[in-house]
Amino acid sequence: MMGRVWRGWTAAEHADAYESLLRGTIFPGILGRKIAGFHRIDLFRRADGDEVEFLTLMWFEDLAAVAAFAGPDAEAAVVPAAARALLARFDARASHFELRETRSA
Repeated sequence: MMGRVWRGWTAAEHADAYESLLRGTIFPGILGRKIAGFHRIDLFRRADGDEVEFLTLMWFEDLAAVAAFAGPDAEAAVVPAAARALLARFDARASHFELRETRSA
C-alpha cells in the first residue's frame, strides 16, 4: 500500500471555499474515475498563521495505481485550475510512502 501526501495553503478567507471545492467537486471527480488500485483519500486541515494548510493523503495499492492517477510523472501535483485559483501556494510535487505497518488500539 502506498500513501501519496500533498499539501496546499490558502488565505484564511478562502479556506472554506477551497474545502467545499475539494469535498463537492474534486474528490467526487477522483472517485468517479474509478482508478484501479485507488483506495481512498483523507483530508486534513489546520490553521497556520494567516493561512490555512490542507493536506491530502491518498491511498493506492502500488506506484502503478499512483501513475494511473497522476500520469507518467507520478510525483507531479494534480491541481485543477479551480483549486489553483483559491490556493496561495502548494507543493509542486507529491511525496509517496510505502505503508510498512498499521496498528490499532
